[in-house]
Amino acid sequence: MLTLPTTEGGLAAYTLRATPLEARAPRVPLTRTAFAAAHVVSDPLRERNPWDTRPAVDWEATLQFRMGLWDQGLGLAEAMDTAQRGMGVDWLTAKELIERTMVAAKAHPLRPRVACGAGTDHWELSELATPEAILAAYQEQAEAIEAAGGQLILMASKAFTAINAAPEAYHKVYRALIDGAQEPVVLHWLGEMFDPALAGYWGQSDLEAANQFVLDLIAENPGQVDGIKISLLDQAHEEAFRARLPEGVRLYTGDDFNYADLIAGDGTHFSHALLGIFAGIAPAASQALEALAEGDMERYHALFAPTVPLSREIFRAPTRFYKAGIAFLAWLNGAQGHFIMPGGFQSSRDITHYAQVFRLVDQANLLLQPDLAEARMTSLLAIHGIDT
Repeated sequence: MLTLPTTEGGLAAYTLRATPLEARAPRVPLTRTAFAAAHVVSDPLRERNPWDTRPAVDWEATLQFRMGLWDQGLGLAEAMDTAQRGMGVDWLTAKELIERTMVAAKAHPLRPRVACGAGTDHWELSELATPEAILAAYQEQAEAIEAAGGQLILMASKAFTAINAAPEAYHKVYRALIDGAQEPVVLHWLGEMFDPALAGYWGQSDLEAANQFVLDLIAENPGQVDGIKISLLDQAHEEAFRARLPEGVRLYTGDDFNYADLIAGDGTHFSHALLGIFAGIAPAASQALEALAEGDMERYHALFAPTVPLSREIFRAPTRFYKAGIAFLAWLNGAQGHFIMPGGFQSSRDITHYAQVFRLVDQANLLLQPDLAEARMTSLLAIHGIDT
């Protein structure tokens, strides 16, 4: 039994359920494409001046975590915001991550799908004052990703919003990137709840105008667009938008609040997945998608239902701090030996948040090693002056 802090400022006893799911491969081919966006594991013994220098990465633990996702039948979205792109992890580190990951993916027996984030974060915003400069920055990263064998995810770039770019600027850059890619790309629409600097993306303040711009962009060359990831945390918007997509273009939900219903679909349309939470709930995600493929909707919802409160807590406002919760789950489950993140990002959330995440991950049957998780939570509580 643990003594955990509450949001009311008190303490309350908590007894673990300790009924974990088994992490395993799905029994049947999945009927949804599912990318888990994974974090990076720091190497705290080599980290120096973490706020001012490139992060030191524990490459073995970082790649082992990805192999665990692949072993469960999930694809990987690499070097995305979950991996602290622009928030502790720079482009050179991300590039090395992509290259190492692609080597590991090609050697994995399941030949997992890997898509990698291409952005503009290796240039200062002051250097990205024109559409031409933004395009050149994107192309540098895209070329490196394709050279490594990765599929492109065209990450949303705050360079556009920094110069108040008009829709014509977005069109010029995205048209060149989509048409010039070696294989169909995944577009990336990230809402301001994930990054306030992205407000007004696509050069539109009106949501319907933004919808129409993106749909027109895709319709110009749908064969070069694998899909679009939408992270606006708005289920009704996503359902309406996906119904308007050209045939063959996927909607990859990035909605970490409503993914269960969106992936299940409405009987006519459904979403695929590109989610940070899937890295934290991989056994439940894999087995729920297996149940969906088998037509067992009761089991699908039973597996996903307890993960939704967990995901909503991890992704609660300020949503951009969700990455701390993903790393916390990896630590609790023994995927890394410490709870240290690039730039000390673990400090972005408070102990009451981590206590609630602990309760919810146990209730979702996702504490894979309960005794280890309890010991690690006890140590974190002790650092915060809480005697269990």
